[in-house]
Amino acid sequence: MSILADLLDRRDARLTLIGLIVFLIAAAFPWTVPGLAGLPPLLARLVGSLLVAGLAIANILVLRRMPFEFQVLLAWAELLLVFALFFWSFGLDYRFILANVPGLLGFGAGQAFLQGAVLTVVICLVSITFATLLALVGALARLSGNGLAFGVATFYISFFRGTPLLLQVLLIYLGLPQIGLVLEAVPAGIIALSLCYGAYMAEIFRAGIEAVGRGQREAAASLGLTDAQAMRLVVLPQAMRLVIPPTGNQFIAMLKDSSLVSVMGVWELMFLARTYGRAEFKYMEMLITAALIYWLLSAVFEVIQARIERHYGKGVRP
Repeated sequence: MSILADLLDRRDARLTLIGLIVFLIAAAFPWTVPGLAGLPPLLARLVGSLLVAGLAIANILVLRRMPFEFQVLLAWAELLLVFALFFWSFGLDYRFILANVPGLLGFGAGQAFLQGAVLTVVICLVSITFATLLALVGALARLSGNGLAFGVATFYISFFRGTPLLLQVLLIYLGLPQIGLVLEAVPAGIIALSLCYGAYMAEIFRAGIEAVGRGQREAAASLGLTDAQAMRLVVLPQAMRLVIPPTGNQFIAMLKDSSLVSVMGVWELMFLARTYGRAEFKYMEMLITAALIYWLLSAVFEVIQARIERHYGKGVRP
């Protein structure tokens, strides 16, 4: 292992390894360079794979000579080009995609407002609000000295972290009517997402609260504050600096997991993508478009999250 580590520390060895990996990946796919069509198929594939590996190494060598910002931009541009070529190879019907993009976004002609991506975002915003409240209550119960509160909190966290979200969605939507509580699909989806993510976020909140030094509580007590006041005025504001980044990550994960509520017939993004694709047997067009919309939404909220983190980090110091 030490010999391998020493080799990987050398720039030439790393380039050789990258070239070998690219060559093996390229050779695994049945393709040939058009100019090599006259060669035997296997030989043409190997020669083409060598060319691809050589281009990859040359690309890395060129990028190394550029400033960091240009390296990032070119890396993104090249990867986007690879994705575009990959999707172009499917022979997609782009007119069909363009005709249905407004519907997937929730702005199609004659379409109800709360559908598609709009409904997806609304469900996630409402769910993350309730999940945050549940997480805070669960974290405080986990840290309390009350045995009943600790037992309820640990049971809730264990169950909802230990079972699949899809199962929870079905249990709430199909199980609650068994006891006389009938819910519409959207409220059932919001409840399922809130309970599931509240359990995960409760551990995030707990870790954030415990990360605040004990001396902060002692200082608050010396000023005459009660435990509740110390938690509200001293501990929680400092813990939020640690809680906000992973909470933002949970919201972005929820944005994608909200697709599971489509199994209940909720007209959100994933449901509409399947419906439009089924109508003309063009599933790949709609699934790829839905993936790009999810990606775009995630990128937007990542930017918002970064700005919130910078603003909150400047406003609060431990």
